[in-house]
Amino acid sequence: MSKKDKGHLVMRDVVVNFNGFKAIDNFNFEVPKGELRCLIGPNGAGKTTALDLICGKVKPTSGEVLFEGLWIDDMEEHEIAWAGIGRKFQIPSVFRELTVRENLDVAHSKDYGVLTNALQFGRGEETDGLEKLVELVGLQNELDTIAGHLSHGQTQWLEISLLLAQDPQLILMDEPTAGMTVQETQKTAELFNRLKGRHTLIVVEHDMGFVKEIGEDISVMHMGTMLAEGTVREIEQNDAVKEAYLGSGGITGA
Repeated sequence: MSKKDKGHLVMRDVVVNFNGFKAIDNFNFEVPKGELRCLIGPNGAGKTTALDLICGKVKPTSGEVLFEGLWIDDMEEHEIAWAGIGRKFQIPSVFRELTVRENLDVAHSKDYGVLTNALQFGRGEETDGLEKLVELVGLQNELDTIAGHLSHGQTQWLEISLLLAQDPQLILMDEPTAGMTVQETQKTAELFNRLKGRHTLIVVEHDMGFVKEIGEDISVMHMGTMLAEGTVREIEQNDAVKEAYLGSGGITGA
């Protein structure tokens, strides 16, 4: 594997057939190392199924899914996680009865990676690495707070930190700003902009204001296929994208 392939994802001619219904149909998608790619589309476009394919929750009926040059089509979910793919779901999965510090201790004890290397903050002690991580997500003043007492936004940031503690090369985010306040959404945008380049990220999101804050390149799905790819400006002016979003409030309300 060459250095440039690290974190590189390719999906070729992928089909997912659920009892005769093609949830994904001839889907082609590529995200280079270190890029933050926003994946958008109307409800039912197949975005979450695409993430399910990447993390192994769903297997393709046909086609190929490659990560860092390796076929991951037939790998189990835990094998894909060990290969360097981490996923954050819409509903945070944190230990609500534990403190923020205890949550991080549990995540770090799994030994998926070394925080100080993953975040490129130097090679200090492990404790220093944990402190750098909570600073990154803005929870440095909440280390002794019970996770169940955090705000919705803080809970989302804690789960992101737990994901980062596992040192994934590729991070999948499924609607990370759902339910957040305007201020929390802005802070999350700042966090994502710090993460890109260090990690490869794929973000499924409906909030186009957030997408504009973080995304340079956008991929648009419709009816299980790749409809369009380009910059925010190109996507907003794309007639096929406008047509796909008719009746859903337009792309600005996606």
